[in-house]
Amino acid sequence: MAQAEKTNREEAAHRVSGFSLLEPIGKLGGYPRKLHSFLHDVRIEMRQVNWPTGSDVVSTTVVVTVTVAFFGIFFFLVDRGVGELIRRVLEYFQK
Repeated sequence: MAQAEKTNREEAAHRVSGFSLLEPIGKLGGYPRKLHSFLHDVRIEMRQVNWPTGSDVVSTTVVVTVTVAFFGIFFFLVDRGVGELIRRVLEYFQK
């Protein structure tokens, strides 16, 4: 919250009222400072990330693979069953 207030104050201090040809040049001058601040914040946040262990990644991958395979087979069988049912209904009404 304090960072947001600081950023708002900095932006308010750099506002130019009216039309100025130098305004775009002034904005370009602030980008290296903003980029450095952004990268610094990213570095701090990345240190706080709780990264999964290798065994967690492997076990999660196995669970996802098995689940996708199960639902793939399930929907394949349901599709075949519904298709067969529709075929039989159409044959019945064609007679």
